[in-house]
Amino acid sequence: MDEEYDVIVLGTGLKECILSGLLSVDGLKVLHMDRNDYYGGESTSLNLIQLWKKFRGNDKPPAHLGSSRDYNVDMVPKFMMANGTLVRVLIHTDVTKYLYFKAVDGSYVFNKGKVHKVPATDMEALKSPLMGIFEKRRARKFFIYVQDYDAKDSKTHEGMDLTRVSTRALIAKYGLDDNTVDFIGHALALHRDDRYLDEPALDTVKRMKLYAESLARFQGGSPYIYPLYGLGELPQAFARLSAVYGGTYMLNKPECKVEYDDEGKVCGVTSEGETARCKKVVCDPSYLPNKVRKIGKVARAIAIMSHPIPNTNDSHSVQIILPQKQLGRKSDMYVFCCSYSHNVAPKGKFIAFVSTEAETDHPESELKPGIDLLGPVDEIFFDIYDRYEPVNEPSLDNCFISTSYDATTHFESTVSDVLNMYTMITGKVLDLSVDLSAASAAEE
Repeated sequence: MDEEYDVIVLGTGLKECILSGLLSVDGLKVLHMDRNDYYGGESTSLNLIQLWKKFRGNDKPPAHLGSSRDYNVDMVPKFMMANGTLVRVLIHTDVTKYLYFKAVDGSYVFNKGKVHKVPATDMEALKSPLMGIFEKRRARKFFIYVQDYDAKDSKTHEGMDLTRVSTRALIAKYGLDDNTVDFIGHALALHRDDRYLDEPALDTVKRMKLYAESLARFQGGSPYIYPLYGLGELPQAFARLSAVYGGTYMLNKPECKVEYDDEGKVCGVTSEGETARCKKVVCDPSYLPNKVRKIGKVARAIAIMSHPIPNTNDSHSVQIILPQKQLGRKSDMYVFCCSYSHNVAPKGKFIAFVSTEAETDHPESELKPGIDLLGPVDEIFFDIYDRYEPVNEPSLDNCFISTSYDATTHFESTVSDVLNMYTMITGKVLDLSVDLSAASAAEE
């Protein structure tokens, strides 16, 4: 291990693996270590026995749930937008050749106590029970404006500069009511709170376009895709990729102590008495706890069920977003479900997750609105974990620390953190103009 590397990456969570892959592809010499004897860190994927050990201690899972190894339960479950940034990053590194994706069946939103399919185009807006007849027409006009909008063609702007006009002002022009704004902002544009209303509208319009383009890509019921066997496949795929580029992965390395020179800059990492020298360290918050601060916590329920979520058209994989306003909360709640059709559970079994940014210390009662949508469950587990963000100055110490995973059930916030870190580490912006058809392997 006594070698010199450009970068040492600590932790094999999703963010760290993506960065390690990007840096390897760029020709940097990367050493990637993890204190655990498994891939994935916080974002690992557990079989049934591991799930029981984590939440129930020594009990054994009941036999009626089926074989333990047929389960791949993601600890940080997130769907990918089919044309989203993460898919572009995966194609950029060519890691897609190790992964098979399958479209997600449904994308739903909770509104006035009911679950509805998210309308994403002008035609769907006309059919949606979310709106009355006059509101449908107004929404359809707004959707057509968004679909036709082209930043380069001022004819499509209708006299508005979306880098200046706020989302609130744009929506007012089309006369949409609060109810409609709620599902557009949270279930289509995937904003996590309502601050976007007073920010320039261009971001929201771009997010809506991404949703509609992703939806069109697989002709399925949602814009999302998900790897067969779950997200646990991603870190392993990146480990394979890294090996192709001469990177080194080492699991089960205890203590991973970051070493500094006299100026306080990183100079290496020591584990088991050996030091690997390096210029930069990339890691998750758990490896440098004195350089991060707590910013919140995520409450999460994991349920094993024998049926799809009711009112989702029997979807075998589905996301439901419960906007904060509908629940009288400060942040949205997310329901994520997948099943044997994505090879994450045995035949006939479904795994559902309910997650939100915790506002209390009682996940059971706080998550109730989402859990109530699931119907009967075979087993349910509750979890609450802290979220951290870095407070160090990377230009001074050369430590690049990722932010903990949030409660969202899609990847948009995760991948923006990765891209910002990539730019900080390398000083350049990642080129994401790729051929999107490279990631459509498992359409069936």
